Amino acid sequence: MATPTPQATPPGGLRERKKQRTRDALIRAALELFTEQGYEETTIDEIAEAVNVSQRTYFRYFANKEDVVFAVQEMVEARFLEELRERPATEAPLTALRRAVMVAWDEIGSAIESVVPVELHMRSYRMIESTPALIAAHLRRSSDLEEQIARLIAAREGLDADADPRPRVVVAAFCGVMRVAGKIWGEGQDCSVASIRELTQSYLDHIGPAIDDNWRTR
Repeated sequence: MATPTPQATPPGGLRERKKQRTRDALIRAALELFTEQGYEETTIDEIAEAVNVSQRTYFRYFANKEDVVFAVQEMVEARFLEELRERPATEAPLTALRRAVMVAWDEIGSAIESVVPVELHMRSYRMIESTPALIAAHLRRSSDLEEQIARLIAAREGLDADADPRPRVVVAAFCGVMRVAGKIWGEGQDCSVASIRELTQSYLDHIGPAIDDNWRTR
């Protein structure tokens, strides 16, 4: 009787998992160091040493310190964009944006926690908001993201984003609400994903009335 052939490991499977573990460990170590001793004060050598890898290994995953700061945020943004692309074409732009971000928050919590504790993610957000070099990078990244979203919305509606201002206008309003919600969350005590989801939903509930309604008490 022939001996059963062992189940082969998918090509690159173990190697890719090891690489992901190393990348996640570098993110956690970097954010812990940044939030404890400061972004400018922390060196790449210190981050690498905390994970017992070389500086050369660090640079296989991140080009610089700024890249590792925004790694988790990039993951969140990528999930949102993925969901937005999948929204039904029949949804109005603001509806699609709102539902995409709500679905993304439903799913992203466990993804964040697989890399860093949500509490560390919140501390990192506060650190970014209080570090001039990172504020500039955050604004630049936010501007790039808004442009990407605006062009995605324009494509959904069959519009030319360079000729029709409406995609950029609605995305600017949406992203402004998201920034306010994120700032309030970052200043609060509840660091849960449920908390930022609820806060985001509450602020998005007010975007239409804030634009359309008469604010004065009649």
